[in-house]
Amino acid sequence: MKNDFYDTFDFQRVDGEKPEQKGEYRTPFQVDRDRIIHTSAFRRLQNKTQVFFSGEYDFYRTRLTHSIEVAQIGRSLCNRLNQTSPLLKPDFRIDPDLVEAACLSHDIGHPPFGHTGERTLHRLMGTNGGFEGNAQTLRILTTILFGPERGMNPTRALMDGVLKYKTLFGEVGNQKNHFLYAEQTGVLDFVMGGETFPGGLTPGAGRNSFRSIECRIMDWADDTAYSLNDIADGIYAGFINVDKVERWAATQELTNRESDLISDLLDAIRRGRVESTVGKKIGAFIGAAELEEVNGFLSDRTARHRYRLVIDPDIAGECLLYKRLALDLVFKSQQLQQLDRKSDYILTRLFEVFAGLYIHQSSPGPNHYRLLPDEEEDLIFSQAGEELRARVVCDALAKMTDGIATRTYRRLFDADFGSILDLV
Repeated sequence: MKNDFYDTFDFQRVDGEKPEQKGEYRTPFQVDRDRIIHTSAFRRLQNKTQVFFSGEYDFYRTRLTHSIEVAQIGRSLCNRLNQTSPLLKPDFRIDPDLVEAACLSHDIGHPPFGHTGERTLHRLMGTNGGFEGNAQTLRILTTILFGPERGMNPTRALMDGVLKYKTLFGEVGNQKNHFLYAEQTGVLDFVMGGETFPGGLTPGAGRNSFRSIECRIMDWADDTAYSLNDIADGIYAGFINVDKVERWAATQELTNRESDLISDLLDAIRRGRVESTVGKKIGAFIGAAELEEVNGFLSDRTARHRYRLVIDPDIAGECLLYKRLALDLVFKSQQLQQLDRKSDYILTRLFEVFAGLYIHQSSPGPNHYRLLPDEEEDLIFSQAGEELRARVVCDALAKMTDGIATRTYRRLFDADFGSILDLV
C-alpha cells in the first residue's frame, strides 16, 4: 500500500544499497525487523537481566520478554495513532514494522546484569571512550551484529528510531550516560543526512531530546512496559506487598491523584488482580499519547521529524510514580543491592584479566592465555592502540549473558569449577 510518510531519504542504508534479491516481497523496514529477530544478539537477551537475574524463576521478565512487550505496545500505539490521529491518513502513516524493529532492538546493546553491568563497563572504559547501552545498540546494528566488522546495514530510519541520544562522548564534561561513542561521528552524520545541528540543539539534554517520531513511540512504549511490569514482577517476587507500599506511601508527599493510584494498586494486590490491572493500564498508557505537528530541524527532509508525541500529563505522572515505587522498594532493596555488588565485582575481575591479556598487549606474549575465540583475538590484536583494543574487549564482555559471564568468572577464579563438563 502506498505510504508517502517515507521516501528515499528514510530508506537509505548506512553502507549503501545492495542489489535487491530476486523475489523480495518485504519492505526495507520489514527486512530490518527480520534481520534483528534472527540473530544471536537478539536471542542472548533471554539470559540478560531486566530486574531480577535471568533464570531465577520462569515467570520473571528478561531483556528478551521485555523487548517483545515493548514491541507489542509500540506497534499497538502506532496502529492507534494511524487510525485516530487527524494528522495521518491511509496513504500517510507511521510504519508499524519500523516501530516494531526499533522496539525489538532498543535493548540489544545492553550488557549482562542490567543497568549495573552498564554502569560497571562505563566505569572500566572511562579512559577509553566509555560505555553506553544505546551507543552499543547502534554499534551492534552498524558494525558487529553478524560478527566482527559485519553489521546489518540498517536503514537511516531504523537507526534514528533507536537513537535516543545524539551527544558524542567527550562533547560535555563528566558524562555518566546518555551519549554515543566518539567514533560514531560518521554514523550520526549519516543519520542526520549530513546536516549540522542548529545552535539551539547543543550537546547534552538539548540534542538528546531531538528524536524521530518512531523513537518517541519506542521510548514511551519502553516507559510503559517497565514502569508497569517492574511493579508486577516486584509484587510476584515479594519485594512489593501491601505493608511495604503502605509504609512507603506514608513517607511520601503524594498528591490526591497519586494517593488514589496507590490505593488502586493496594486493592489489586489484595484481590490478586495484578496482571489484569497492569493490562488495563497498558491500554490507558497507549491511549494517552497523541500526535502534534512541529516545524524544526530536519522537518523539511523527513516526516519522521515533523511530528512528536504528546503524553497526557496525568498518565505521565502515573508512570513516574510507579518508577519511584519500584526504585525505592525493589532496586534499592538490600537483596538487589547485594546482587548488584556481585555483578559489579564479576565484570570488574573479568575486565582486569582481559585488559592484561588484550588491551595492554599489542600482540600475544610468550605466556599468552587464549580466553576469547580466534576471530575476536585476531580482531583485537589488529587494532592500532589501546583504546581501539579496549573497545573490542568491551564488545566481548557486553555481549555475554548473565550465565556466560558468571561461568567465565568461575572458570577463571573458582578452584572447584573446572570439570570438562563445565566447559560448555
